Amino acid sequence: MKYLIAIHRPLGWSGAAQQDEEMTGDIDVINDEMVAANVRVFVGGLKDPNLATTIRRSADGQVSATSGPLLNAQEYVNGFWVIDVLDEAEALKWGHKAAAACRGDVEVRPFH
Repeated sequence: MKYLIAIHRPLGWSGAAQQDEEMTGDIDVINDEMVAANVRVFVGGLKDPNLATTIRRSADGQVSATSGPLLNAQEYVNGFWVIDVLDEAEALKWGHKAAAACRGDVEVRPFH
């Protein structure tokens, strides 16, 4: 089963200012562990949500783009992993490791 592990950060969090060498090393370790366990499908970090472009479709079918994030939220997804594991218990194990490595909250969610 494939799962998303999404790293959530508070608005204003700056990886450049708040991610030290120890955290970077811990994230490298979990990445290496995922590769060794053959569970990592994809991993990626995301830039500040203010750099996003939102594309909306109106009720009449028109599509338009605007600068900025879709949601006006106090937290945002900073990065994520897609993993392929046997079950939810294994996904949650990786989620715990991700939260510890990233020093923050993560959300573990299954794909259809």
